[in-house]
Amino acid sequence: MKSRMEKIIKQTLLSAALFTLTITMAFANNGLISVKSSHNVKVTADKLEQILNDKGMTVFVRIDHSAGAKHVGEVLRPTELIIFGNPKVGTPLMQCSQSAAIDLPQKALISQDEKGQVWLTYNSPDYLVKRHNIKGCNEIVTKIETALANFSKAATMP
Repeated sequence: MKSRMEKIIKQTLLSAALFTLTITMAFANNGLISVKSSHNVKVTADKLEQILNDKGMTVFVRIDHSAGAKHVGEVLRPTELIIFGNPKVGTPLMQCSQSAAIDLPQKALISQDEKGQVWLTYNSPDYLVKRHNIKGCNEIVTKIETALANFSKAATMP
């Protein structure tokens, strides 16, 4: 019994440490969470858009910044932005702090870095809580945090 309890305590402490590290890394990067993708930018963005649609989210717009750059004679590594949301989730967050509306709907940036690695990046919900001094919305923030992590993982995994 004691060894089982010790194992549970160790797992809990490890989970807490990993969560803290993730949040710390997000804040160290201006509140952004970046997830490494196994795909190119287009495939990652296509997968994310399909996942969002399948989950009943509204995809408002998909912007191909690289195409925009090309249109004006400039070159930009593959870079796409997907703007999406769900009023059932966003509205309660704005009711807790109306200034959160400046960061909603949600955005996901899919980009290729200078080494050729593709990343899916989004705003950390915890960062938004601090930025907008959101209080009393823990349940909705947790729901958003979980959803964004799940969407990102599904879009970036092989």
